[in-house]
Amino acid sequence: MDNRTLDNNTLAGIVALLIHTAKIDEKYTDVEEKLILDFLKLFLKDTALISKILIDAKKLEESSNHLLNFTKIIKEHPLEIKSVIIKGLWKIVLSDKNIDSYEANLIRKICGLIYFSDKLSGEIKLQVIEEFKKT
Repeated sequence: MDNRTLDNNTLAGIVALLIHTAKIDEKYTDVEEKLILDFLKLFLKDTALISKILIDAKKLEESSNHLLNFTKIIKEHPLEIKSVIIKGLWKIVLSDKNIDSYEANLIRKICGLIYFSDKLSGEIKLQVIEEFKKT
């Protein structure tokens, strides 16, 4: 993956959504932050830029109270990008080995807002579960 398809502002918005997802259970952990950094590394190699985008995304997430602010920038992207984002979301949700109803509802809501099928989301969820079993 490279950042030719996503500009820095778009990445910051996506990362804000990842942060929002991490915070939904009121426990934003170091593991979740590492997963978010790993997500950014899929698109960027420059560590200074990664840090800047993470800082920008945290500010964006704190100042916004609408999922639409984050999802509207995603819904126009191709399925490949959406799949990477949904996988990142599932990694965050599954990182504590517990899916609460808020997290499950959030992912379902995000999928609806970005026009991403529940079936494909479920397949990605199972893929992430299998990946976590191997680590």
